[in-house]
Amino acid sequence: MIIPSMRYDNPAEAIDWLCSALGFEKHSVYASPDGSVMHAELTFRGGMIMLGAITDNEYSKLMKQPGEIGGAETRSVAIIVPDADVVCDRVKAPGGEMIFDIEDKPYGGRAFTCRDPQGHTWDVGTYDPWAPK
Repeated sequence: MIIPSMRYDNPAEAIDWLCSALGFEKHSVYASPDGSVMHAELTFRGGMIMLGAITDNEYSKLMKQPGEIGGAETRSVAIIVPDADVVCDRVKAPGGEMIFDIEDKPYGGRAFTCRDPQGHTWDVGTYDPWAPK
């Protein structure tokens, strides 16, 4: 099992966007003493990501945010959806940033690449490498 972990300046905003635009569901959300999001687990079709706030600790120092490195990423997360056009419309509706618009891929499926409100890259498509060929 692999569970990507991410850090956000505003994890509450990230959770709302990831759920409404990409279709994640809240599994667990843990609050800090001040009420902000300390740690969250979001599920998506049998998978999970964990996320938390950027804090001044040793672990957070290991990670750079896209805005700190010119919008670049050192990883991207791919999610497999039944209908990429529907998800693409949800991302675009509130003015989501598209990196690569939706298109048919030569290896199969339809896909697009977007950024969440805090700059992280998401690859969304219908191609399932686990599906029987």
